Order: sequence, then C-alpha cells, then structure tokens
Amino acid sequence: MRSTARRTAAVLGVVALLATACAVEDDGDGEAEDGGTEEPGGDSDEIAFDVGVTEEPCPDAVNPDNGCIYLGVLSDLSEGPFAPVAVPITAGQEAFWARVNEAGGIGGFDVDIATYTRDTLYDPQQHSARYREIEPNILALAQTLGTPTTAAILADMDADNVIGAPASWWSGWAFDDSDQGLILESGYSYCIESQVGLDWFAANVSEPATVLAVGYPGDYGGDSAAGVEQWAEANGAQFAGFIETAPNTIVGSQDAAVGAVMESGADAVVLAVGPAETGEIIGKTVVSGFAGQFLGSVPTWNPALLESAAAGAIQSTYTNIAPWEGIDGTSAAHDAIRESLDGGIPENDGYIFGWVWSYPIKAALEASAANGDLTREGLRSVVDGLEVDYEGALPAATFGSDTNENAIRQAVVNRPDEEGTLGLSVVEAEVSGETAESYEYTSACS
Repeated sequence: MRSTARRTAAVLGVVALLATACAVEDDGDGEAEDGGTEEPGGDSDEIAFDVGVTEEPCPDAVNPDNGCIYLGVLSDLSEGPFAPVAVPITAGQEAFWARVNEAGGIGGFDVDIATYTRDTLYDPQQHSARYREIEPNILALAQTLGTPTTAAILADMDADNVIGAPASWWSGWAFDDSDQGLILESGYSYCIESQVGLDWFAANVSEPATVLAVGYPGDYGGDSAAGVEQWAEANGAQFAGFIETAPNTIVGSQDAAVGAVMESGADAVVLAVGPAETGEIIGKTVVSGFAGQFLGSVPTWNPALLESAAAGAIQSTYTNIAPWEGIDGTSAAHDAIRESLDGGIPENDGYIFGWVWSYPIKAALEASAANGDLTREGLRSVVDGLEVDYEGALPAATFGSDTNENAIRQAVVNRPDEEGTLGLSVVEAEVSGETAESYEYTSACS
C-alpha cells in the first residue's frame, strides 16, 4: 500500500531525517538560521526541499519573491504518432500551472514546467534517455506521455523517488504492483473504456455478434483489447482477436491491419491507435466494402480527420469514447480552461487532457507543502490517501483506495460532427453499462 506521512515543520526534525535537504526558517529579520534567506514568498512556515526546488525564482517568474519548483515533461512533440495531440496536452499543462502561479503558487514557490520539457518521440529509449537528462533538476514529472514509454522509466523513477502524471490511461496505473505507487492517473482505463463503449453500442446501435480489437502492441492496444475480450466473454459474443499494428512511422501503412479487419467479419471494431492510423484503417476498409462500425479509444481522435480523404467514412462509421467532456463541458474546470484560452479554441482535445491530468500533481504538491516537506521523499509519501479535487471535470478521487470499488467506470460518447467544437458532438455523457460496472477490477487488465 502507498503510505502517507505527516511530518512536523520543525527544521531540526527535517534535517535529522534528510541530511541533504535544504530548510529555511524565518528568524524575524529576513535571515534563516542556516544562513539562507527567509522562505520564498514570505510564508513563515518553513519547508524542507532538495532536488528540483530552489530558493531562486523561476525563469520569467509570475511571483518574483517566490522560489521555484521544477517539474519535468516527457512528451511526443515532433515526429511521433501522438505529436498532434501531445503538443496541445503540453500547452494545456502550461496554462494550468500558469493559473496556479497567478494565484500565488504553492507554499511560497512558483511551478515551472517549461525548462525541463523534452521531446521523446513516443520512443521508450528516447524517453529513458531524456528522463536521465532532466532527472537531476526536477522534483516530479508533470507529464510522462505513453504507456510503454513510461514503463521504460518506472524502475528509475522508483530509485529516484520521482512521482509523475501519465498522459496515458493504462489500467496498471491503478495498482501499486504495476506502477510502484508513482503514477497519479486520472479517469478510466483503456480496459474499462472498451467495455463501456461496447455496452453503449449494444444498447444503442446493435448488439454485435463478433467484436475485434485493433491497436498498438503493448499496454495501450493490449489494455484496450483485454477490455474487448472481457466484453465478448461476458456477453456471449465472438472475440475475433487482437490485431496488432504499429504507427505508420514504423510500418509505413496500415494495409495489414486493413486486410485483417476485412477478413474478421466483425460487427464492431475497437481501435486503439493514433489518429493517422484511425483515418487510414477506416477509410480503406469502408471503401473496400466493410460493413461494421468502429469504436475509437480517446487517443484515436483528431479534428483534422474531418479534413482528410477518410472524412465521409469516419462520419458514417466511427464513434469516439472519451473519459470526460470536451471543451464545451459544464464543470468549473471547463470554465477555467475556457478562461485560459481567452475566447480561443485549442487545436484539439489534448489541451483539456493536459489540464485535467495536472490536478493530482497539484494536490500532491499542496499536501507536501502543508507538511513542510517538498523533498522527493516527502512528495512521494503523500500519494497514499491523497485526495484530488478535479473541479467537477471528474469525481473527486482518493489515491490508495480500493480500485475495484472506486474505479471510474463512466465515459462520454461522441460522434464526428463538422459543426461541433473540435469536430465532435456529445451523444451521451456519464455513460456506463452492465459489463463495465460488474467487471472485477483487481489487477491490471494487460
């Protein structure tokens, strides 16, 4: 289990426990007992810190009297399959932390995520190399994009006491034996997503006799496929299998996947790929006479698909499953997102993803600051039992609680719509179903 530790703010106690940590204490004249200056931001409650936190202000600080908390970002920002959504994800996180800083920061510190943002191309080796590059200078990871990429650095994160927010919905993030208690996930998992999507499809479109999963190999596609297989078993449908396919940047085209879909005879195909592969698979199969329908995992969508040659096929056969409402959502979080855009519209829903994924790290920083301990060890110690308020974008969550009892099992169903903001319109929100609700969620699905 993840453990929560409440520590006193006394500097002597902190120094005794953490010999390498820095601690500052206001002695009334602006000088600290250890010879430093008073705690940044003027807060008389001293805070211990070590790696990734400085008394000096952040570059381009909003609050020049504050110190700085540096968070890292490992994302897919140029040539990888998720770059079109990862760039807005990162922009959404930058806006989230700008709002935090404009409100005064956390414990006398502003938060910087720009200095240690790195492009890892959705490649596990690049992800690992860039992590080692920024690790000596960060307190935590504001973003680690991708399931296989994040898995590649988990052992190092564990050794370094670095927690992080994933840009991923793998089911394993909900279990300590999979994520070492380091990953602060938000929303449902790909496994539950597939089950919710198929439950909705069976109730509102037609009950499929044969279902097929198509996705990237590993814990993204594999997790989604596990949910498809579970749904088939629970509902007496034939599971036509899991067709593994890689991004076009690796395999060049989706012709093999297209052929497999055509041969499957599936009534419903659940996709867990990127937007480029989604457009190609749907476009080519529909042109070839495929009569089934497609359900797309949340990363499959990009509004640019409505400007592609596959637009017509996508509009007639594709349904998108999402973990929360898009830009037109009605929560306080969505109000803040729209305010951050100053009347503009983001490139795609990635902006909303980045914003929502940031709430758990903010909650952890606030809890650690309240404990007087912004060391890596102190930050990691608050994860078990950490309460997170998503300002209505998601239900409030408590980390370390029973996953089977408290897992998110609801989704938003969207359809492509040229008139919809970001190319989608909501068909139904807060969707669940009997299969998803009854699934025994006691370990990672894949």
